[in-house]
Amino acid sequence: MTLFSAMLLNSSFISHACFGETQKPERPNLIQRRVIFPLQCNATTNFAQRRSANYQPNLWTYDFLQSLKHDYADVRYEDKASKVQEEVRRMIKDENTDIWAKIELIDNVKRLGLSYQFDKEIRKALDRFLSLERCNGTIICRSLHETALSFRLLREYGYDVTADTFERFKDENGNFKRNLSKDVKGMLSLYEASFLSYEGEEILDEAKAFSSFHLRNLDEGRSSSILLEEVKHALELPLHRRIQRLEARWYIEFYAKRKDANQVLLLAAKLDFNIVQSTLQKDLQEMSRWWKGMGLASKLSFSRDRLMECFFWTVGMVFEPQFSDLRKGLTKVTSLITTIDDVYDVYGTLDELELFTAAVESWDVKAVQVLPEYMKICFLALYNTVNEFAYDALREQGQDSIPYLTKAWSDMLKAFLQEAKWSREKHVPKFEEYLNNGWVSVSGVVILTHAYFLLNHNITKEALQSLDKYHALLRRPSTIFRLCNDLGTSKAELQRGEAASSIVCYMRENGVNEEGAYKHINNLLNETWKKMNKDRVTNSPFPKPFVETAINLARISHCTYQYGDAHGAPDNAAKNRIRSLIIEPIALRETEVRLN
Repeated sequence: MTLFSAMLLNSSFISHACFGETQKPERPNLIQRRVIFPLQCNATTNFAQRRSANYQPNLWTYDFLQSLKHDYADVRYEDKASKVQEEVRRMIKDENTDIWAKIELIDNVKRLGLSYQFDKEIRKALDRFLSLERCNGTIICRSLHETALSFRLLREYGYDVTADTFERFKDENGNFKRNLSKDVKGMLSLYEASFLSYEGEEILDEAKAFSSFHLRNLDEGRSSSILLEEVKHALELPLHRRIQRLEARWYIEFYAKRKDANQVLLLAAKLDFNIVQSTLQKDLQEMSRWWKGMGLASKLSFSRDRLMECFFWTVGMVFEPQFSDLRKGLTKVTSLITTIDDVYDVYGTLDELELFTAAVESWDVKAVQVLPEYMKICFLALYNTVNEFAYDALREQGQDSIPYLTKAWSDMLKAFLQEAKWSREKHVPKFEEYLNNGWVSVSGVVILTHAYFLLNHNITKEALQSLDKYHALLRRPSTIFRLCNDLGTSKAELQRGEAASSIVCYMRENGVNEEGAYKHINNLLNETWKKMNKDRVTNSPFPKPFVETAINLARISHCTYQYGDAHGAPDNAAKNRIRSLIIEPIALRETEVRLN
């Protein structure tokens, strides 16, 4: 299959307007056929003079991905899952259940990855909880665990609850009571709740410091092994910052070890995980065929071949079965970002990068004529893919998305170009200058702009204006993405001669060592999360699925860069995460798989 034979079959727009920061392009009024040129990558390019990042090869072959069986995509399993889910629904709706038992149930349902199936029932139960607590005064939080757990769940679901509820756990000196440290379960719940804080909530900052200190200094001999396992997991990364589906896999296996595990709930979670995984496998196979048909990996040998890692990234952003089109669209976007990023970071000369940036800004296919051969491949792959998205948005939603999509790409490439100049010139910018460029260059804006149109929802004028101005729900996840990326990749990038990163810029500007820079970056991450926590629950022009997708962009950033660069240089741990989420189903006991 040739490079473009598998690309857009529909007609697509060709616009020759130049999209700047403020200038709005005219609405394209011509539908033309896709522009296809015969391409040879070695016509004018001297590969021997180019840099190489020596990226490791792809870990997931095309044949392996196509061999996946998605065994749970079977109506028998779906019928069994539906029956078990109805039992779970009855549990959540049962108003005779003790209210604290109901709160524990909701927490388990959520952590087991089932909450998307019962959103209405969970919200109704939480409404009842608040009604009893506030109006009748019949609910008294009997422990630190109950107080912290209910606070976390209510904030996770967007309820307006105050952190003042924790004041009663302080002593007369304004410090958390020392004897609380003996309550490991309560400490763990307080720790998890503290990550739902907003700016200015000092009591939650104190709660985080207090709980994390005591959890890290536990007397292991006084706690059960299963509780210690949960503490270790939380200290590695708090629940609020974990991607939902990977956490579900871990919690299913953890919950199964508990003596008090509800077996109906556990079976529902196992079946749901495996059925969703089969959907993900089908999506992945389709994307694998698309990527092979594109031919970019084989023609541009300097770039990373990371189709699987890109797909994993999108699952971290949106796993629900009904969002297959969004996952597949974002997989295309992130795959192109990865390839073009390598053009700017590793391969292209500054003169060539200037040409490519101008070509994308103009969105004029004629610009391909001045590009070197390898860039023609990149430009036309990008041009045709984005125009395909635009065609679909116009056909299905009546919205011309070209101005917004191309502006996001153009702004990102300008930021790429700035970083390339800093790198070639060995220039280390001021920290603020770097970060103002970096939250754009990290690609979150491109990903989320595409996500908005791929969600196929009702588009509003207010949302489009906010999208165009890069609303906080685009900027803050992108800032977290950038800081996580720098924490995970700065050492490798320095070895390649890419001088600018938030770590290096802060060290140079403030005269601190690497440890001091890492501490500052982590503090900035925490402050950005506080702002984003508030953004998440305040009124925004965006629909709830988009808001959650944006928050999940920050979460998958933590997952990917927590222990290095799991995207550019995936290690065994990264490979195992992918296997557990996408490849390997959860084993079911013989009694659980009876489908009658």
